[in-house]
Amino acid sequence: MPPTNQELLAQRLNISRTTVSRSLANHPAISAETRARVRDLAEELGYRQSPGRRTRAKANRSVTVGVLIGVPAETVTMATFPFLLKGIRACAEIERVEVEICYQPPGDFHPGSSRQPVFRHIRRGDWRGALLIYPFPEPTVDVIARKISTVSLLESYDNPRVDTIDTDEVAGTVRLVRELVDAGHRRIGFLTWDYPVGGHWSLQRFGGYVEGLFSLGLEFNPKWVLNIHRDSPRLATPQLCDHVIRRLQQDRVTAWVCAADHQAYQLIQDLATRGVRVPADVSVTGFDGLEPPAHLRRVTSMQVPHEDIGMAAISRLLNRINHPHSPRRKILVEAKLLSGESIAPPRRS
Repeated sequence: MPPTNQELLAQRLNISRTTVSRSLANHPAISAETRARVRDLAEELGYRQSPGRRTRAKANRSVTVGVLIGVPAETVTMATFPFLLKGIRACAEIERVEVEICYQPPGDFHPGSSRQPVFRHIRRGDWRGALLIYPFPEPTVDVIARKISTVSLLESYDNPRVDTIDTDEVAGTVRLVRELVDAGHRRIGFLTWDYPVGGHWSLQRFGGYVEGLFSLGLEFNPKWVLNIHRDSPRLATPQLCDHVIRRLQQDRVTAWVCAADHQAYQLIQDLATRGVRVPADVSVTGFDGLEPPAHLRRVTSMQVPHEDIGMAAISRLLNRINHPHSPRRKILVEAKLLSGESIAPPRRS
């Protein structure tokens, strides 16, 4: 039996060895589908990539990067960062990069405080770069980016020094709107939760919702959009449920695009307590592709390749460290439709 190497993977998949190598390195020029095919076959055949000559040559001096996670250290319900960390650690092992994890609630993160561990690491030169997971205040991000190379995961900042690895929020949400329209829905709403810090991703997904409606000639009504306009009243989760029921009864809004899975599952539970069934009475979509909570059916969603994004973030950060004056980069990784059980044709009135 021939040895399992990149040449064998290339032959089995009928692609070039260069494509295999780039796929295993999570190169952004290779499509997400091809990278997934290569990794799946490599795992099936038991192939493990070892650090190459280029990596060993670069590893003469140890590189340590910080991963700053904008949540408390305790468990977070339906959090995405563990999947990002899996990809970060996998790529860091290949690249021989040391990773230090720091949990930091963004509301308590003040750039003027000298006692916070993150700034001590930066002042001492412990970290060559930083990865940011979840939103942080722009002034804080600016302080970090002025001192060390910085890459953000799944959140965009105005700062020209910060590269971003993100999913294609707009295209993904357009796809969800089309799924609802294909099921027969014509009046579709959009909702998100009120977040004290950041939330650019929810605005981007809202942009996809609007594009989907306009591209299909459907009605856009501001009353069917919750927690987006900065001057509108901010609604807590029970109030969101009340508004969804009101719009169903008064305007026949029969479907809702939620900006994230955790929002969708909470809405489904809240609606159930009020006797409104999903999808029999109203259809709901999410975004992220997370596993459903116990006793809930899967919501139709866009599955974000979090592990791929984590791997790409390490590669991008190393490139930024080695080329600090290169143009700013924003890399989008395609999400994939994940069909669930939360969409059905609207009920006839």
